[in-house]
Amino acid sequence: MTSLQSIERAAMRRDLPPFRTGDTVKVSVRIKEGNKQRTQAFQGVVIKRHRGGQSATFTVRKISNGVGVERVFPVESPNIEQVEIISRGFVRQSRLYYLRDLSGKKARLHSKVRDLSTLVSDEETERRSEADKD
Repeated sequence: MTSLQSIERAAMRRDLPPFRTGDTVKVSVRIKEGNKQRTQAFQGVVIKRHRGGQSATFTVRKISNGVGVERVFPVESPNIEQVEIISRGFVRQSRLYYLRDLSGKKARLHSKVRDLSTLVSDEETERRSEADKD
């Protein structure tokens, strides 16, 4: 491992949940307007995860007033306050571009219970267990 990779690994965010393509998420984004700040929620289906490390992004798609809206979020952005997983979707593809052509009930994804223990780090499980004890 190079020194650059070790620096990037140390600076990565660890507060985001382990979401994947197909999951319905609610992303809380901090928006600055003039000298005021507010939080805006964007809820939709994750249709793509791109790369890893510092330049990782994910694309969320939702339907707003009958029009499909997609928004790309950098994972390491300080403007993202939190990502909340609303529901898990079971898909077998990493890119869900076919959802762009579907509407209504056809655009729904099936859900399936997944074992997420391999996705959560040991530090996170210890922190959650200590929080449950309190």
